[in-house]
Amino acid sequence: MAYAGGAAAATAAAQHASSYRVKFRRREFLELVEIAKPRIIYHRKRMHFFAYDGFVMYTFECEDSDFGQTMIDAMEFSNYQWSE
Repeated sequence: MAYAGGAAAATAAAQHASSYRVKFRRREFLELVEIAKPRIIYHRKRMHFFAYDGFVMYTFECEDSDFGQTMIDAMEFSNYQWSE
């Protein structure tokens, strides 16, 4: 029974996850931030991004000063497992 509950939870989580990414120019991205009002805007190297309505919105044209307190540094990660 616990297996069925775990599978249902995993299916529900997968439906909310997204692999869709949408790239924006600076002005459009800032307008979208005003509309979406994301709690967190992530920053990794030159990219700023946030999730909204099943999509990941991103840009390479913004500066850290465009966002203020809502920005945090994102960790780089991979789906690959390394074996030694």
